[in-house]
Amino acid sequence: MMIKVNISADIVGEPIIAESIIETGTILNISQAHFDSNHGEIIAEVEMSQFPKIRDALISRGAEVAILDNPIMRDEEECVECGACISVCPVKVFSFDREWNLQIDADKCIQCGTCLKMCPHNALILEV
Repeated sequence: MMIKVNISADIVGEPIIAESIIETGTILNISQAHFDSNHGEIIAEVEMSQFPKIRDALISRGAEVAILDNPIMRDEEECVECGACISVCPVKVFSFDREWNLQIDADKCIQCGTCLKMCPHNALILEV
């Protein structure tokens, strides 16, 4: 399952991810991480059976944890199948088939929102 971990400015410099992994023995497959002095955000995959342990450990250290279970959707009427989303998606959700029709593998979506910013027709929807 995919999760999003948000870390606020007051704890962004603390090793809460490492401490939580060590405490729980849970392995996270981190697909994206963005940190600056004001905020941290991590998108990671975790085994469903391990989620409650890592969630509780992260929350106890001040992080916010959310399950990412609403993959990207496309507004068929707005999409012109230009492919702008293909080049920016870090996990290859988008592709063209042999007839150059845009295909979406929503199961791969990590809900990073990169494709939303790139779409010139605002044809992609990400429900949070």
